[in-house]
Amino acid sequence: MTFIRRIKRKGRVYLAEVENKWVKGKVVQRHIRYVGREADGKTLLASSLSEVEVEQVKLYGPLLVLHHLAKMIHLPEQLGPYSQEILSLVYAHCLDYRSLNHMPQWFERTDLNFLLDLESLTEKRLVGALDYLEGLEGEIWQRDMFQTLCRHYHLRPSGVVYDVTNTYLYGHRCPLAKPGLDKDGIKGRPLIQVGLAVTQKEGFPLFHKVFDGNVHDSRTLRDLVTQFGNYQLASGLFIYDRGILSKRNIKDIKDLQWDTLCGVALNPALKKFWRPWAKPQRLLPFRNRVRVASSVFYTLRRPFRMDGVRGKLALCFNEQRQHATRESRRDEIVYAQKLLARGQAIKTGLRPYFDARGHLRQDELAAAEEFDGYSCIFCTRSLPNQEMLSLYFDKDLIEKAFRSLKGIIQLRPVRHWLAERVRAHVFLCYLAYLLLALLRYHLRDTDFTAERALSELSTMYKVYLRDAQHRFQLSRTVTLSKNQELILKAIDKSLLKA
Repeated sequence: MTFIRRIKRKGRVYLAEVENKWVKGKVVQRHIRYVGREADGKTLLASSLSEVEVEQVKLYGPLLVLHHLAKMIHLPEQLGPYSQEILSLVYAHCLDYRSLNHMPQWFERTDLNFLLDLESLTEKRLVGALDYLEGLEGEIWQRDMFQTLCRHYHLRPSGVVYDVTNTYLYGHRCPLAKPGLDKDGIKGRPLIQVGLAVTQKEGFPLFHKVFDGNVHDSRTLRDLVTQFGNYQLASGLFIYDRGILSKRNIKDIKDLQWDTLCGVALNPALKKFWRPWAKPQRLLPFRNRVRVASSVFYTLRRPFRMDGVRGKLALCFNEQRQHATRESRRDEIVYAQKLLARGQAIKTGLRPYFDARGHLRQDELAAAEEFDGYSCIFCTRSLPNQEMLSLYFDKDLIEKAFRSLKGIIQLRPVRHWLAERVRAHVFLCYLAYLLLALLRYHLRDTDFTAERALSELSTMYKVYLRDAQHRFQLSRTVTLSKNQELILKAIDKSLLKA
């Protein structure tokens, strides 16, 4: 079998095709032909351009970056015997995942055989990879991975944001799939719940878990508080939305020496509590004004206890939201009046605004509009209004996380029906989000988002050339654009030489 030998002479590196042969019990190297030489780390062929043909063009740039990030946190070593197949699936979820049986064809269009040292993908091995992934001790694995992130990036998390989303499944055979409150507002789809916690500053994932579709959001956090406690992080601030709030969650988080910053639903008891304060002369003075991004709030705080836990309850008023909510409701009422005049049915939620004869009940409308534009926040830590509202209302990282999961990573719809495969699918999406979060972190000082960076790198191909006469093969990476150079440099300057 022949191979290429590098020969150094007078400061130059020449390339020759040679083969080893046994002659009288010894290995003798036979020179076959001169191939070319190396200059500036590149191979220069001796043959003319007319003798070279393009054999393959493969996707390289995005995969190079994703694989580099994976190696930085030792992800391949932590994924066991199916690491190559698992990483292939993870990279596909970041770029162009369609289905499991589509993976072998997608693999052939990429340079993953080179990056992962993997000859081919088979559906059998991919299914085995999913089963292996589900067999991992998920809680321990995620904690160990987060500790790796903390060591590598010198993290000292002081804030954690938690949220829950749901996604639908094809078919109705999965035992996890249950009817629940679909956050897309579509009825009748079998759902699962996915809880996710990320660091407040970097957006790095701490843990995730899959729940039945009918589990209440607050119950998901209750189940995960113990897992969070095992991370043994220094005290910080746990941030979550009002749908996740429960008195037990606040107490359990306080027992971990962490503080809570959460939304609180304005129920009748809280409306009664705030009614004396929700007046323009008390709420709207300039000193109560707080700007968060493009929104302006006027806020007041009062001492409050939840299940014995002391904190401050903040009433926040947003005039723009009040106007939008009120006019949207009134538009629906006007449309409902037209339907009633024609003897047609109206939405269930609009019926309380009309009496038996179809006349508008002004008292019901006034009651509904009283707290339009108001929201309520509870915090167990003493924070300035600006910081408290910014931390709560500007939860951009967790929103990006779920947009990534449901968008580019393609969490939904889940096409598996075995509970183990469904969990493995979500685990893959979690790993894909992990790599996107790392990419976003490395690009933080640039104008590129993770998605845009991957798109820019999608034209970074590796071209495989073959000497038609001598059948010698080599590869070339297409010339980098300025944006591609900036992206690679932001991640690791060594990638510019890849």
